[in-house]
Amino acid sequence: RNKLMSDFKCEHCGMGVTGLTCANCSNELVHDHITKDDGTQVSVAKCPDGCGQIKSPMCCGHDMACEV
Repeated sequence: RNKLMSDFKCEHCGMGVTGLTCANCSNELVHDHITKDDGTQVSVAKCPDGCGQIKSPMCCGHDMACEV
């Protein structure tokens, strides 16, 4: 089991989220980016085992920053 703990924090208000977990394999989701067709990047939290990915958490209308 992957023991990396991703901490997502709002740079505007300081609210944070720790430890998003994949429901399929119970691994902690890891922070990453995907590049859209128009070249912009989107923050995602993805399963290191390839089960899938979700849009990273948002707060105050902005992506939360991630620290591992």
